[in-house]
Amino acid sequence: MAGLKGRKRSLRFLVDSGASYTVLPEKVWKALGLRPQRELTFTLADGTELRRKVSECRVRYDSLEVHTPVVLGEPEDQPLLGVLTLEILGLVLNPFTRTLQPMKLMMA
Repeated sequence: MAGLKGRKRSLRFLVDSGASYTVLPEKVWKALGLRPQRELTFTLADGTELRRKVSECRVRYDSLEVHTPVVLGEPEDQPLLGVLTLEILGLVLNPFTRTLQPMKLMMA
């Protein structure tokens, strides 16, 4: 993860193919110097709705580095890698092997 003025942090994520956005824990996004750009309402799997602030940052996975939207988590929120970030990276989760693999890119 990279934020303002070259600030970087390494982080382990749970990859969730059912989550749209990547979630950064509060300590991480504050250390990166990220600032809220807007606030969105999200619905959890149990139907609970919650509001979270959203920003953008750079994410690096292996040799891939991209710019992606991220949810600015609250103290109890855990790191979560969502499908928007995976798609921007050009990756897909293989649920059988629990690995990230290059996605088949289509221009149709």
